[in-house]
Formats: sequence, C-alpha cells, structure tokens
Amino acid sequence: MQKPVVAVLFGGCSSEYSVSLHSARAVLAALDRNKYQIVPVGITREGNWFHYTGPLETLEEDTWTRNPACLTPAALSQDRSRQALLTFPPDRVVPLRLDAAFPVLHGRNGEDGTVQGLLQLAGIPTAGCGVLSSALCMDKVRAHRLAAEAGVAVPPGMVLTPDTPRQAALDFVRQAGLPLFVKPVRSGSSHGITRVTREGDLDRAIDLAFRHDRRVLLEQAIPGFEVGCAILGTDKLTIGELDEIELSGGFFDFEEKYTLKTSAIHVPARVSPEVAARVKDTAQQVYRALDCAGFARVDLFVTPQGEVYFNEVNTIPGFTEHSRFPAMLQAAGLSFPEMLDAILCQVVSP
Repeated sequence: MQKPVVAVLFGGCSSEYSVSLHSARAVLAALDRNKYQIVPVGITREGNWFHYTGPLETLEEDTWTRNPACLTPAALSQDRSRQALLTFPPDRVVPLRLDAAFPVLHGRNGEDGTVQGLLQLAGIPTAGCGVLSSALCMDKVRAHRLAAEAGVAVPPGMVLTPDTPRQAALDFVRQAGLPLFVKPVRSGSSHGITRVTREGDLDRAIDLAFRHDRRVLLEQAIPGFEVGCAILGTDKLTIGELDEIELSGGFFDFEEKYTLKTSAIHVPARVSPEVAARVKDTAQQVYRALDCAGFARVDLFVTPQGEVYFNEVNTIPGFTEHSRFPAMLQAAGLSFPEMLDAILCQVVSP
C-alpha cells in the first residue's frame, strides 16, 4: 500500500522564521518514514518556495539555501484536481501529488490563516487549525471577544489605532492601573510587547507596538502566573498536562521563551487538582469558541485566588522535543513521534 505523501512547510516571511527552522528540523527527524513519504518545503524570508532535499542539520544553522543542488523551485498548484506541489527543475514542470500538508510555520504568513487558505484552495488537507480559527487566534482582540462571549474571563483592555489620542491611552492606564501590557494586536512570540510599569514609558511602548501592527492593545496585567494547556484533536480532544511559567522578573518575552535565562517551566503545573481541572475546562471552552482543530496550545493566567483568565491561543506552537506543547503531551504519556503521528492521522490514513 502506498504511503501518504505529506509536505512539511518551514521557514516563511515571518519574524519567527528561525524558530520555524528549529521546529521543522525536529519534526522532519521524528516523523515515521515507514508510514509517510515526507516532502520538505522550505520558504525563504523573501517568500521563495523550494522542495528541499538536503541534510536536516542545515536547518538548525540556517544554511539550507546555500546548496542549489538541494533546492528545486516550487509552488502549490491551484488546480484542485492536481492536489499537488509543482516543482520546477530546469526546462520542465514536475508535479508531486500531496495527500496532506503540515505547516510548521510560526507567526505571520504561516500561522495566521494565509497558508491555510492557500492549501484549502489547492484542495490539500492541512494539519492543524483552519483559515478562520488561525486568523482569529492571531488577532488578540477578536479572540478575547469570542472567548468572553463563551463565558471565559479575559483581561480588561483598550484598542488603539494610529489616530487614537494618546490622552485616551493615558486615561485607560490611570483607570486600569500599572503594570499593564502594550501589545500589537496581531503578532507572535511576544514581538513588540512591553510590560509598562511607569506612565513615562507608555508612549515608547505604543510606538514599538505600532511597528508590528496597525492596531495596538493596552491590556491590564493579571496578577498570578501563566499556564499552558496542550490540546490535540477536533471532535474528541486529548489534553496534555498543564505547564507553568515561573518568572523571576519582567514577563515571558521572546528572549525568555527561547533561552529561559531567568525563568523556568514546570510540567505539570504546580496547582491543585481543582485548579488544574478548571484550567483544562476553560482551555477547551476557548478551543471550541475559536473553532480550533487538530492541535493548539491555549495559554491562560491563574490568579492567587484561583481565577482563570484567557491569554491567547498558539495555533502552531514550537515543535522541538523540548518545546512546551510536546512536553505537556509527553507528560500525559504521548511521546514526540506519537504526538506527530496523532496530528497527521487526523488528515491522512497511513
């Protein structure tokens, strides 16, 4: 019986390009080649697509584009009857029929519904969240509104556009109190986010956030700590053990997420069984409210009183063996290769 052909997409036009390379290297190394025929598809920072046939080590080093012999220009066919990746070796076009695609892309132009839409037009089943849920989860404001409508607590906030008077922002700060967070509405991995502790730092934080998006969110800081919940599935859900982020200061910004210089992650989270159950129930409410499918990591806050607030959903979380999402599922008894197999089995039958 022929093995399903699965394209693994990595790289991309995103500030999280390098993170994607690390995730893809781990995914490509762990996928079961006895079950699946894997087609690595690399996307450069500039948006060029290639069928990549070189060694995986070059992904970690970001040298995968340096050997032309390993790169064949490629593009998705929008003819749904083909369901194919078109490759362009010299003087010809070679279609590679795909049974599924697994985007291992982080941030914009990969996690926000754009690639999912392209794959949907091409008729290629895609692992993970679809167009609508990917776009909603990338938009912090709309995600919070839908979560709130589902009965989930969200941090109070205010949305700024470029023509919003700064006095209005200052008025919100004085009402909400400090510290608070200034965030681009659509951005991943904490890019452009500032934890503001003094009114005098507000303008600079807003200017930074506007460099990443045309809308900015002022959000009241929730006392307590952040927890994550890994979820697999669409109808029947598999829930991982919770994790907990322990901070010694500041917040879990981009550097901390990938270096853990002054923070630690505890799996399972150091919470009571009652709080853990409440967090998992809330995470599933959010997952359903935002139409998530396949897999996602739901991040929430737990206050000292045990209240649970929604933070955000990461629809394509980090996928190295040491990333939060795989670690939570491993703590629940699912190894890294088993987790990947569970993801792909939702879109293809090996």
